Amino acid sequence: MLRGTVQMMGSDERSKTGDESRGHRPEAVVPPSPGIGFPVSRSARTILIPTLLGYALLTTLGILSAGISPAAEAAGLLLLLPILALQLMHCAPRMNQAPLPRRCLTLTLQAVLTYLPVLVFQTYWEAMAGYLAGSLLLLLPARVAWPLYATVGLSMLVPPLADGRPLVESVFFAHTTLLSGLVLYGLTRLTELTTHLHTTRGQLARQAVTGERLRFARDLHDLLGFSLSAITLKSELAQHLIPTHPNRAMKEINEVLTIAGQSLADVRKAASGYRAMSLRQEIRAAQSMLDAAGIDLRVEVELGTLSPHVETELATTLREAVTNLLRHSKAAHCGIQAVQQDGLVRLVVENDGADPAHHNPAPHSGTGLRNLQARMNAIGGHLESGRGEDGTFRLLAEAPVRRPPEASPEPRENVFPPTGSAA
Repeated sequence: MLRGTVQMMGSDERSKTGDESRGHRPEAVVPPSPGIGFPVSRSARTILIPTLLGYALLTTLGILSAGISPAAEAAGLLLLLPILALQLMHCAPRMNQAPLPRRCLTLTLQAVLTYLPVLVFQTYWEAMAGYLAGSLLLLLPARVAWPLYATVGLSMLVPPLADGRPLVESVFFAHTTLLSGLVLYGLTRLTELTTHLHTTRGQLARQAVTGERLRFARDLHDLLGFSLSAITLKSELAQHLIPTHPNRAMKEINEVLTIAGQSLADVRKAASGYRAMSLRQEIRAAQSMLDAAGIDLRVEVELGTLSPHVETELATTLREAVTNLLRHSKAAHCGIQAVQQDGLVRLVVENDGADPAHHNPAPHSGTGLRNLQARMNAIGGHLESGRGEDGTFRLLAEAPVRRPPEASPEPRENVFPPTGSAA
């Protein structure tokens, strides 16, 4: 009768969990995803654009001082507009991920607009070759881009020599072209890396929020599942004992008050961060719970000094195992073994009442075992559960006495049998 009440309470909780999974859970505030609109990203972009306009201004002044006809000057100034637009497009975010034919087409068009005006403006147009050199580095694979980049730089040796200028000036113009290409390439990459940095920072912030939310939900599940089951069980027992055994009923009520007060304290600790638990204390609490439920219990405890983290995770495992036993089984006998040997501590919980046909259809069924599996992996241990040949359901948790520094929170691949108790 008492355990039936606890099992009904567990079904109500799972029903509520299912409601949340269907969309009734309140939305959490998630940090916005950073992008080009963030201040640092805008600053990097602001540096790039004036640099491009600066090179275009130098070319404009060169054209106006070249001593050519007004028609040629007007044509040169008009040609600056499409080549500047092409360069802005090549410096746009993720342009290097555009289809290769599209990139080749725009680079070919930029090359035509770079080299044809050289026939008229000669060295006054050399800054536009810097545009082309930078675009090649930005849009093409490195094995192709760097040879073409060098070719563009060397090609700028020709216009000064054709104009009758000394070789030193030719080398200067070629060097300026290569340097301009590197400047544009570096500034564009700086803008992309800055944007990526802020996007990654936002993703990490969201992951931290999600991780904290999951930690809190897991702790509440592990804390309140046991505590509410204990309160319900002992309250039901006290109600039955009041007419015949009022003194024992009063004792059970006092224990209910103690459990409720401890639950409140545990929830506050869970909200504030890490909370330590005692495995020995949880064994005593389990004895009280199972005794109230009329379950015969045998206990074997051989423990030394444990790491606080390891002891807390094992105590949580025991609490969840006892909660599952009361909710999902009809056990008459239960065994708890907590033994420390050869640097390992082993916790075994067995019962003879697991229902092989039990299956929980709720969307979040099995959350308890998954939580325990994640907890054990976080301290370098492992978790196993399943039914034996004799029909006994057995849960085993094993971990090193002290959590190794290389222990990872990533869950390892454990297979749980489909039959037996599940949270």
